[in-house]
Parts: sequence; C-alpha cells; structure tokens
Amino acid sequence: MNALLKSATIIDPKSDFHNQTVDILIENGVITEISKTLKNPKSIQEIDLKNLHVSQGWFDSSVSFGEPGYEERETIENGLKTAALSGFTSVALNPNTNPVIDCNSDVSFVKAKAEKHAVNLYPIGALTKESKGVDLAELFDMKNAGAIAFGDYEKPIENPNLLKIALQYASNFDGLVLSFPQENKISGKGVMNEQFTSTSIGLKGNPNMAEELQISRDLFLLEYTEGKLHIPTISTAKSVELIREAKRKKLNVSCSVAIHNLIITDESLTTFNTNFKVLPPLRTKEDISALIDGLKDGTIDMVTSNHNPIDIEHKKIEFDFAKYGTLGLESAFGILNSHFSTKKTIDYLTKGKNRFGVTSQAIAIGNKADLSLFNPNGTQKFTKDAIKSTSKNAIFLGYETKGKVYGIVANNKLILN
Repeated sequence: MNALLKSATIIDPKSDFHNQTVDILIENGVITEISKTLKNPKSIQEIDLKNLHVSQGWFDSSVSFGEPGYEERETIENGLKTAALSGFTSVALNPNTNPVIDCNSDVSFVKAKAEKHAVNLYPIGALTKESKGVDLAELFDMKNAGAIAFGDYEKPIENPNLLKIALQYASNFDGLVLSFPQENKISGKGVMNEQFTSTSIGLKGNPNMAEELQISRDLFLLEYTEGKLHIPTISTAKSVELIREAKRKKLNVSCSVAIHNLIITDESLTTFNTNFKVLPPLRTKEDISALIDGLKDGTIDMVTSNHNPIDIEHKKIEFDFAKYGTLGLESAFGILNSHFSTKKTIDYLTKGKNRFGVTSQAIAIGNKADLSLFNPNGTQKFTKDAIKSTSKNAIFLGYETKGKVYGIVANNKLILN
C-alpha cells in the first residue's frame, strides 16, 4: 500500500514531528518521508482530507465479536471492519464465544479468521475452562498460540485459591491475568446500581461494595503472589482509591474503565432502555468524578469501549431479562473527544498497548505505518446511521459527539470511511 497523506497534523509526543502539520509518504506500509511539503512524482494515491490529524493507532483492550457461536451478534470480519472505520488499529478480543476461547486451537482459529485484515486482533484466552471458574485453562499453550492475556469475560473468579494459583502460574511466563471485579454473593440479582434511582424505579440493585470487596481480595492475593494483574472496567470511587493505594505499594496492577462509566449515570435508567444495561452498572456523579480523577492521575491505565454487540432478541425485552452490553467502538473517539481534550483522548486510546504487549511505534521515518486518521473538530449526534456493527445496542445513541474518524493505515492497508 502506497499513500501520501497531505497536510496531516501529527499528534504523537514520541515523534519528532509532534504538533506539526506535514506531508507523510507511506510506501509498502512503511513511512519513508515526512516533510512540510512533499512532491508526488510517482503518482502515489494522495489522501487530502479536511483538517486531517494522525496519531499512533488506537487500541481497545476489551471487545467482543460473537464469532464463533454468536455470529448473529457480530462476525470477526465485520467486527474488524467496524474497528477500522472507528479508528482502531488493534483490539483485544474477549473469549465470550461458543465454544469459549480456552485452548490453543481456539486462539489459532480466531487469529486465522483475522489474517489479512488491517486491524490487529489479539485474543484474550479464558482463565478457566469454558469460563466456568472451576479449573484453569491451558494458559501457557494459549500464550504460545498468541493469547495476550487471560480472563473470564464479565465473570468473577469466585474461588480465591484458583486466582492465587493462576497468578503464580502465569508469572512463570510473564502472563497477564484479568479478574472481573464483582462479588456475586453481594451483587445477587441486581441489574443496576444500588442507590436512590434503583429504589425509586423498582429495579434490584448491585451495590458498589460488590466491586470493592472483590478488588480488595484480588489485591491481597496479588501482593501475596507477586503476580501480574489487570482489573477490567472499574466503576466506583472506592475502587479507584484501592488501586491507587496498591500502586503506591508498587504492586504489578493495572485497570481500565469503560467509556460509558465515565459519562452516564444510573439516573438514565429511569426510561428502562436496555441499551443502558451494562456490567459493571452505571453509577453516580460522585463515582464518575472519582473515575475521571483516577484517569487523570494515572491510577486508571486505559479506557475501553467494552464493545459488546447483543442481538435484538436479547436486548429488546423486559429489563430484568435483557443481556448486559453495549456497542462502543463507533462512538469511542467522538464521545471522549467531546469530554476531554483531543490530546488526552488520543493518550487514553493508546496508552493500554504496553500493558498488553501490543507493539507501539512512534510516527517516524523507517517505522511501519500504524496510524489513526481523524478530524478533531465538528459536532454531530451519534445516530443509527453511524453504527457499523451488525447489532444496534448502542448506549450513546442520540448523544452529541465531537470530531470525525476518517479511518486507519495499518498492516500495509488503507481503510477509509
């Protein structure tokens, strides 16, 4: 793939051209020239887009595509196309498939389905067999097949000894263990945040304590084992405090927050719209404020869309019985960019790479082109027309977004909206 990006403003603190508007020549997928103005004697395809900005390719640490087993929700092919058109060059795929991704051949299958796509797909292997929380899965075999981490998607490890053993075993090969922060005996049948809103509308509540107890336990086990732990999608103020203290103690822990948990409160559930049924549940303004503070001071390591397509049969039903999950890839940049500066937005969308072992290269001559292309300006409402996924369960429908994603350059391919 050859292309000449014209008048592109580079947003990359690791690049010598940070904050500069330049032309970028890409030949065979490699950046060969960067200069204020470049001629085009070879008649290479020119990409001349309004207010074009480029950054290192964005990474999402938690996406679900359904395939294999739930192709009616999303296929890997369409999921990767959606990711590309949403500006992401790399995604970590959750193992909530059928069968669950819990062995070498399962990891190899999803990687093979993603070959020759512009977006890099990095499988997360299940931590336990069939994600049932009873026996450890084949972690080392999955690591050798290409799994970058191990966790049971949105299923907590109820047996503390099992998590202890997993942390100890994975440390032998620098494996990253994910532990979903929820104590099921406390959360019970709660379907939303336990607070004033849940009481007023008559839905069962899932209290903050269910998350915080589990995180406290997991951090205690982490300190004992000296393992490597990632806590996905935290949602409460106390959770931020717990992880902040653990980092002060130099524990090897990281965490993420879902974008919707940074923006939307539990008060939105008064409409009983099942698109707002997510796990962890939407919390309060006080929790959101603490999460944003944690993001700004580095306690929270990354944001995720927690993209989880759910077919209409499992969403357009009574709230108690609807499945948890929302789309998030398509709205991720526009929502973040409308609440944070563009530079912060790009930072939040790229800083998870190192933790998950995803290659990160500065925008520099001689490096492979792994770029997200976007315009940070302009506002519009997020509508169904913007959804590229097969499913349509988007929590941010009707929300104001800022900026426009043009596409990506990655793996020697150019994908544009």
